[in-house]
Amino acid sequence: MTGNRVLIFAGGRLDPGMLREVRSDDVLIGADRGALFLVEHGMKPHLAVGDFDSVSAEELALIQNNSLELLACDPIDKDLTDTELAFDLAVRRNPAEIVLTGVIGTRLDHTLANLHMLLRAAEQGITCAIWDEYNYVTLCGSVCRVEDRGYTYVSLLPLTPEVTGITLDGFMYPLHNATLRIGQSLAVSNQLAAPVGTVHVAEGWLLVIQSRD
Repeated sequence: MTGNRVLIFAGGRLDPGMLREVRSDDVLIGADRGALFLVEHGMKPHLAVGDFDSVSAEELALIQNNSLELLACDPIDKDLTDTELAFDLAVRRNPAEIVLTGVIGTRLDHTLANLHMLLRAAEQGITCAIWDEYNYVTLCGSVCRVEDRGYTYVSLLPLTPEVTGITLDGFMYPLHNATLRIGQSLAVSNQLAAPVGTVHVAEGWLLVIQSRD
């Protein structure tokens, strides 16, 4: 399995509209119920992975019959979430980009763990985003472009204890050489003032969250 971009569909909140973002050369990985979502919408995952404890025996058979490869693991004897298993398998293929969807849901612990995967990808030089109907989340550690994707707000939150040298261009509320520390909400609910904004960071890792209600 090779590909320049890997899309991971996990078992959180899933939006059928995300299927319009799938390119013909994308590698599709379904994590647990995310694999069922793909199959039920006429897509054939390149890989279905997980303990599949959230699907029935009939649904698992449907996944297996409509996936190019299935990797099932014991729901008890495992150390990683299904999403992280999928993420690790995606990283092994050394793609240029990984997109995660269905990774935000009712479980805050899972959501936070999935946000941390953005840092793991960045440390390996892989562009990574969390993308769904309400959020588009990336990570900035130097300079990044923020394109207008139709979301209302752009919020900046530090993923490291402190992020320094933050400068914003093309935003309604600019910052110049600012510092953000965990627990501060100074940069929440900003907005783009141009089709593309730029975020500069001197040191640290900054979550860039485009969102709408």
